[in-house]
Amino acid sequence: MKIILLRDDKNLGKKGDVIEASEGYARNYLLPKKIGIEANAKNLNDLKLQKNREDKLAREQLEAAKALAASLEEKQVVLKMKAGEGGRAFGSVSAKEIAAAYKEQNGIELDKKKIQLPESIKSFGAYEVSIKLHPQVTGKLTVKVVEA
Repeated sequence: MKIILLRDDKNLGKKGDVIEASEGYARNYLLPKKIGIEANAKNLNDLKLQKNREDKLAREQLEAAKALAASLEEKQVVLKMKAGEGGRAFGSVSAKEIAAAYKEQNGIELDKKKIQLPESIKSFGAYEVSIKLHPQVTGKLTVKVVEA
């Protein structure tokens, strides 16, 4: 009997896979536990439509990430910090501060978890920070640290 999996299972396969299972296993275990549904014409068509929707959504998210990455390249964030001894910055700049300053200056919210600092920013100057917007798209943002 052919079954469409409704969720990932390490022994059977990934969600959306069509597998072959014995009649008893399917009727007594897979179907009652909602692990899978019978692969009839209607369910196969629904699966195909769902995969098309997911592909379209993934393409739209990729395009949006590329557009955001292009806009990040053009902009910069200016952070003001207090000066400590010897003209060095007092403390360091965190990803949270960069995200907050970008939202304040440009009105677009960035996820602080996606900001990748190469090393901690502890002195004044301009730095290039990479931001992981999508698994396939990484944007570059210029962060300028100035004395307050």
